[in-house]
Amino acid sequence: MINQASTAVAKRTFDILGAGIGLALTLPLFPLIALAIKIESPGPVFFRQMRIGAALEDRTVLFEMIKFRSMRQDAEARSGAVWAQKNDPRVTRVGKFIRKTRLDELPQFLNVLKGDMALIGPRPERPGFYQKLETAIPYFAERTAGVKPGITGLAQVRQGYDETIEDVRSKVAFDHAYAIHTQRFFDWLAMDIGIVFRTVAIMAFGRGR
Repeated sequence: MINQASTAVAKRTFDILGAGIGLALTLPLFPLIALAIKIESPGPVFFRQMRIGAALEDRTVLFEMIKFRSMRQDAEARSGAVWAQKNDPRVTRVGKFIRKTRLDELPQFLNVLKGDMALIGPRPERPGFYQKLETAIPYFAERTAGVKPGITGLAQVRQGYDETIEDVRSKVAFDHAYAIHTQRFFDWLAMDIGIVFRTVAIMAFGRGR
């Protein structure tokens, strides 16, 4: 029987190999995406933002997540931190395409290689929303207990982006279900393989947003 520690080692190995292969395969797309972003709107190609990482016994990890920029540079200059909305006017035309195909998330392979994220796990939340969500949703903080946030995950492929607290509330159950599956090797392996195939389908058919 494979224990939980072995599953954790296998998951990290899977992350390193998967992120390395993913980065090697998609790196030729980076200049094309960067050029399209620069042609349409002024500002940096990459978008960096502080996010909440894994919740450990003595602390909660913070890290800087990197993505391709899909919104106007001044998207939150007046409104402050707000959730993305359906048909969000802040999203550029290029941004709409790369969000639908999840190409905006390709730079996060670097976060995975650094150890800040996993390929698969709960969505990395913003510190500005964290306290509000923890107050409003029971067991919200526990969703990342010992689990790194992921580029994709069970909740992400089942539901998509968050627009309201209710969206997050329904995702918490998926996050806890995934955490339970990581405790047993073959449960984790079957779950991750299924999520990978669902993610590829979302990218191929442009079902993200």
